[in-house]
Amino acid sequence: MFPRATVCEEFTAMVNRRTIYVGRGNMGQPGTAKFPDNTIISSKYTIWNFVPKNLFEQFRRIGNMYFLMIFLVQVIIDSPTSPVTSGLPLFFVITVTAVKQGYEDWCRHKTDNVMNNEPVHVLRGPQVCTEKSRDIQVGDIVRVEQDETFPCDLVLLSSDRQGLCHLTTASLDGETNLKTRTALPQTAHLSSETRLSSLNAVVECILPEPDLYRFSGSMVVIRDCSLGEGGPVDRSAAQPLEQDSLLLRGASLKNTKFIYGLAVYTGMETKMTLNYKSKTLKRSVVEKSMNKFLLVYLGLLVLMALISTLMQHFWYGTLHDYTPWYRDMNKSHLGVWKSLKVVTDFLAFMVLFNYIIPVSLYVTVEMQKFLGSRFISWDPALAEPQTKEPAMVNTSDLNEELGQVEFVLSDKTGTLTENIMVLKKCSIGGVKYDYEDGKLLPSDCMDTTDGPPLNSPPLNTSLRDPCCLIRAAALCHTVHISECDEVDGPLGGRQTKRSLPEYYASSPDEKALVEAARGLGVIFLGSDNHQMTLDMKGDEERFEILTILEFDPIRRCMSVILRQPDGEIWVLSKGADSSILPKVVSGELQKTQKHVDDFAMLGLRTLCFGMRRLTQKEFAEIEECLRVARTARTDRDRLIEEAFASIEQQYHLIGVTAVEDKLQEEVPQTIVQLGLAGIALWVLTGDKRETAVNIGYSCGLFSRDMVIHSFTSEHPDGLRNAEVALGLISPSELINGVQDVQATNKRADTPHGLVIEGSCVAKLLSDRPRLQAVCQRVSVVVCCRMSPLQKAEIVRFVKELPGSPITLAIGDGANDVSMIQEAHVGIGIVGKEGRQAARNSDYAIHRFRQLRRLILVHGHLYYIRIAELVQYFFYKNVCFIAPQFLFQFFCSFSQQPLYTTMYLAMYNICFTSLPILVYGLLEQHVPYQLLEHSPHLYTDIANNSWLALPAFIYWTFLGVIHSLIFFFGSYLLFNPDSGLVPSGETHGQWTFGTLVFSVMVITVNLKLALDTRFWTWLNHLVIWGSIAFYIISSFILGSYLWPMFKRKNMYRVFEHMLIAAPTWFGASLLITLCLLPDIFQHALRRQLYPSATQRAQLEEASYRSARKSKLRMSNGDRRDAESVPLDSITAAMRWDGTAHSCPRV
Repeated sequence: MFPRATVCEEFTAMVNRRTIYVGRGNMGQPGTAKFPDNTIISSKYTIWNFVPKNLFEQFRRIGNMYFLMIFLVQVIIDSPTSPVTSGLPLFFVITVTAVKQGYEDWCRHKTDNVMNNEPVHVLRGPQVCTEKSRDIQVGDIVRVEQDETFPCDLVLLSSDRQGLCHLTTASLDGETNLKTRTALPQTAHLSSETRLSSLNAVVECILPEPDLYRFSGSMVVIRDCSLGEGGPVDRSAAQPLEQDSLLLRGASLKNTKFIYGLAVYTGMETKMTLNYKSKTLKRSVVEKSMNKFLLVYLGLLVLMALISTLMQHFWYGTLHDYTPWYRDMNKSHLGVWKSLKVVTDFLAFMVLFNYIIPVSLYVTVEMQKFLGSRFISWDPALAEPQTKEPAMVNTSDLNEELGQVEFVLSDKTGTLTENIMVLKKCSIGGVKYDYEDGKLLPSDCMDTTDGPPLNSPPLNTSLRDPCCLIRAAALCHTVHISECDEVDGPLGGRQTKRSLPEYYASSPDEKALVEAARGLGVIFLGSDNHQMTLDMKGDEERFEILTILEFDPIRRCMSVILRQPDGEIWVLSKGADSSILPKVVSGELQKTQKHVDDFAMLGLRTLCFGMRRLTQKEFAEIEECLRVARTARTDRDRLIEEAFASIEQQYHLIGVTAVEDKLQEEVPQTIVQLGLAGIALWVLTGDKRETAVNIGYSCGLFSRDMVIHSFTSEHPDGLRNAEVALGLISPSELINGVQDVQATNKRADTPHGLVIEGSCVAKLLSDRPRLQAVCQRVSVVVCCRMSPLQKAEIVRFVKELPGSPITLAIGDGANDVSMIQEAHVGIGIVGKEGRQAARNSDYAIHRFRQLRRLILVHGHLYYIRIAELVQYFFYKNVCFIAPQFLFQFFCSFSQQPLYTTMYLAMYNICFTSLPILVYGLLEQHVPYQLLEHSPHLYTDIANNSWLALPAFIYWTFLGVIHSLIFFFGSYLLFNPDSGLVPSGETHGQWTFGTLVFSVMVITVNLKLALDTRFWTWLNHLVIWGSIAFYIISSFILGSYLWPMFKRKNMYRVFEHMLIAAPTWFGASLLITLCLLPDIFQHALRRQLYPSATQRAQLEEASYRSARKSKLRMSNGDRRDAESVPLDSITAAMRWDGTAHSCPRV
């Protein structure tokens, strides 16, 4: 039984790992032919598959497939319109999209070719050869020199610094600090080509995966040059490979002359390439509304076709026998023919009316989103203040979603705060100290009433010395140094001529503590693969590094095992109080716990330090346990976790440090502005409760008169207590509690806040209705001690609140990626914790205060632009097709089109598309500054109001009314009994249709002109240019091109229409009748029931008018009247106080 289980485990391990033979590549190695070369392919198409693959992708869209089916129906049946009328617009849309995607893919091909042809240095035998990057194979030994980029994922074998190298991963995660990578001792000394060419080893590692921070494996050295022809080393001597030995493709070598590395992942299997996956598709509320509108209009299309078909058969069935006499059919054949005729007639009417579905809507919306997103990148207010790096747009599909945000869920550290840490206080041996001017001063107020230490043995006096904690801070870290210029001056209270080290750290906390230790005279001078050096006020001390237990968010601590100069072995650990304090067996535990709470109340970030002494025997057992865990083939993560837990225990408590992370500029003002816009803010942080609450007070989330309810492990009944405080009489009446809560809120104005601890999230989410009832009636929610997955769970919970509110998540670190991807809109902060959040977000900015402009300005404008674009598209197509439907009542439902083929094909493409596209890009119904400083204007577009059912009905009704005016107005002007042409001829059908079409084109363009408030030369060009283009093209086509194609029906029709007496006056009258009610409606609404936006427009217009008049009357100040300070306009628009009250969640 046991051997069977062992074989099963071994087989599983073989399947989930890969074996690499060092130095042989893919040549003759069994089982390695499956490894790809180092070719990178980021493109989607090739020259051979572009056309079929692109067409397949485009016709997966319902709209394109619909128009393709219409086109095929026109080709197959006796269609009333030419297939050109559907084929040409469809061809235009498909071609534009294909050209855009083809160009983008061509750019990707160029980038791929540059990367794949980069020269690299590969060890071939005892010599280093220059080859192309794409030729690297798994198992090759690659040489990389200083400042070069690693061409694939390598395991470090050796370097010029005894197996140590530094690198930067800025291109991967944005972290500019140097990171250290170390080689195994078995290969670190192999720094020459000759010795490396004799290396014979086997590497086993995990299969490729996209996680940049996870790698494990083992190496067995079988033979190298130092062993001569000796036998192979036993596999039990396998050495573990960790993340600190992996050099990722895209990272750059720094401060190291050269390295040799073993290629383990190449080409499309490198971690950088595996991270090039598309994010989950997010759909905006506008897109969902647009799809609903399309379904409605599709229903209208079917209804019109059905009515026309029934009317046609009723008409001919009542008055005429429409069966051709020459068919000589019997009754059975006649029945089949009639049924087929009904189907073909229905399809013919579908073809005739299909233009009610706008074929160019998709491509116009796509172009508007793509081009419009550039304004975010071009906005200087969203750029980084120092470097001027612009904001990043990773997706353009959610621009308008920024205008519908109801909840902002924000990280704290690095998002609300600067993430620049400075040591402010510490506690050592139960005594509090303040850190000021490079000195530790005992605090004035010290609490001496705390109990004695827990199980305290007799302590060495050095443990109570401040230097002990400072030395621990200088030793327990993963900080790296880079030498700067030599300086003279005081350092730590003494003169020095040593070059001042510059520290680099992935954690700002670690850097702050090491810098504070330097200021106190304990200088970290650097570390190599084996030892760490400190300058203790002039005396150098060297500590042997035995092993490092890296930080992870589950343990929330990190440890280092060192051998001191006197030979003693110590475990030094630092981490969150919840991770360290429960494992303390000696030290001033009670006092330190109180100091931790005190520091947290001040909003400081705390780290607890513990130490444990190990005997040589204990360390040998630990070392073996770690080796077994790290080289395990199965269940490796669990074994490592158990090994770490056996080490990180039985601490003596050294003390606690407290660092300050200052708020970013304008964070409180931004939060207030977002609140006035009706947006609720939740804070999700990994800090302890006291720190989170204090930050809540400092940034204005919590007020002093607010009642704060806590759901923590110390308050397991927090939910019930909140329900009682909010109006619930007793737990037995929880069912009626919602009404009681609502009634209580109406009676009391006291605001309530909510604090949720991560340990309670699972329990609270298991009873969602109760939690939702409470969350909807509090003003602020702060979640503390949250893991990344818990943050995503909270975002998902908010998305499921009644009404399905739109959420926005914002953060700056890798632990925020989950919630950023879960939210409707994800915002990454380009900060000091790297660019992982920015890379995985929809938009990336540099400061939290820029969120105000992104939402209140860009989000507001994007929403009204695309909402108007969608409504206008359907409006103009109703205007276009309704006269076609009405005309069937006058032509006996014969499927005769009202417009000529040219007009059917060019209406949506040439005559009406550009004006609305430019409007969708440039419209500013309110100036930028006014939108940013008047957050209440954001409420005018809340709840998708511009695309709600009333707005949809209004635009549809407007299109129907206008089409009735077009058709019957033209009919009255050009009725068959009038003979107003100078030759005495009556007007024909094409003249009548051309008049309807002319009035329609001019009206729909002028309608857009009336709605435009921000005029530029481009708006004038496309609106008046579209009308002029229609007139000119009609002249040219009617007089010259139609005769060339032998199409006489439209010959000089447009010219005859213009010379008819009623055309000019009648067309002007019809256009006025269409637009005048719209003008009156807007004017009356502005005067009687103005919205907040309309009030702002009126105030702005009146202020500017008064300003211009004053400047004209004055002979002094001649400044431009347009440069009006909008702060004064904003102040003039103050309305009732309810609009400025902070919204309830």
